[in-house]
Amino acid sequence: MERISAMTDGAAGPDLTALFSDLVRLETELWELVDARLRRDHDLALTWFEPMQVIDRTPGCRVIDIAEALSITIGGTSKLVDRIEQAGWCERSPKPDDGRSSTIALTRSGRRLLAAAHRTFAAELDDLLGAAVPPRDLQRLATIVPTLRSHIHDHRDGA
Repeated sequence: MERISAMTDGAAGPDLTALFSDLVRLETELWELVDARLRRDHDLALTWFEPMQVIDRTPGCRVIDIAEALSITIGGTSKLVDRIEQAGWCERSPKPDDGRSSTIALTRSGRRLLAAAHRTFAAELDDLLGAAVPPRDLQRLATIVPTLRSHIHDHRDGA
């Protein structure tokens, strides 16, 4: 099947529909491999690892902080935090200045689990990405992806 470019000016350029497909498939495949490794080595799903990272690096973390960092809904984030809390890896505390909201922090066991899982996570990414692409190309990609995400967020928010 011939690929049709999403370019509108007729200029030769990247096939944006193919790029979209490749990016989506890459994310899916990468997610599945990293998730499988975290589950196997730590019995920790990537869907829990990601918010635990946000909690760990965000002082006074709130549900909205996690939702914004991971681009997921507040309702879904709240339910996710409930499950992580039930597992004993994080805890909510009422905000002293606002009784309607709470902050989230990792428990001691949550911090230990995250530290061990993070080493595995980094090793898996190095195996999957670092071994496949030269560091200079990865650095370029690391600057391009946030630029694209920012543009999409601005577009979504009507900027």
